[in-house]
Amino acid sequence: MIVPIKPILAVTLGDAAGSGPELITKAFVDPEVRAVCRPLVVGDAATLRAALSITGVAATVRPIARAAEVADDASIIDVIDLANLDATALVRGQISATTGRAAYESIKRAVELTLAGETQAVVTSAINKAALHAAGFLYDGHTELLAELCGQPKVTMMLVAGKLRICHVSTHVSLATAITRARPERILEVVQLAHDGLRRLGIERPHIAVAGLNPHAGEGGLFGTEEIAFIAPAVQEANRRGFHVSGPLAGDTVFFRTLQGEFDCAIAMYHDQGHVAAKMLGIWQGVNVTLGLPIIRTSVEHGTDFANAGQGTGDPRSLVQALKLAAVMAQVGT
Repeated sequence: MIVPIKPILAVTLGDAAGSGPELITKAFVDPEVRAVCRPLVVGDAATLRAALSITGVAATVRPIARAAEVADDASIIDVIDLANLDATALVRGQISATTGRAAYESIKRAVELTLAGETQAVVTSAINKAALHAAGFLYDGHTELLAELCGQPKVTMMLVAGKLRICHVSTHVSLATAITRARPERILEVVQLAHDGLRRLGIERPHIAVAGLNPHAGEGGLFGTEEIAFIAPAVQEANRRGFHVSGPLAGDTVFFRTLQGEFDCAIAMYHDQGHVAAKMLGIWQGVNVTLGLPIIRTSVEHGTDFANAGQGTGDPRSLVQALKLAAVMAQVGT
């Protein structure tokens, strides 16, 4: 049996005023991470060295010119050094156009490397939207930015927390707008994206659950008619097309049923419906996957943690899980 070479993962620095650089130093020495991949930071090397001095992790930051030079050595944190921050002037816990621009540049370069095939996936650390906007990059978040950098494919996010996987019909829009987006064409699009994403996780024939929009999935029209008018027809059409889909199912139980293994993924109708369910399992353990991109992208499922930046106390578990999941997806895709 030939053991495949561990994939190289391009890891973005995130907003340097947050805990991202510190979490990277902790996650990169994790034995479970090193067993499945060769992680590579894309960002500012001096900022990483400063983070090492805060966390006290026994490792060395090593700038390299090409991704192919990355070492399979937990004592070395390799970095494509963008040299785009002044670590001595960094003010942790503060929104800054400087760190917003550096975060954008890190993401852009990581995507370029992965599109070129030099790295096999992008793993993103947390960014701050206000800092991104202050730098002139007016995106609602990673998903929209990544879609643009990859040529504007149709995308959705999938949250992964252990056995619970959740995709979304809509995310960063108002609830009023989210209701108008719960239409058959978008639901079918997300079913396709979820199906393809689950296959990349090695699930040959995924069973997908679709949540209702209203309480108790509308209770036969008593609490709303969107299920009858839009969601049920979408589920019927999805099954006609050969997918394995159930629903619409009550939103207050479908995620628990998915966690118990009845379904491989649940599709939420709007942001909080899915995010609350996933984050109840532990905000530091979830992973965000962008489906529909021409590249693999996973991310931490927490924010920049400005309040604790610079203290070395951040929990790296979400980043560890994001790295491991990206490695699995890269291997399945080979």
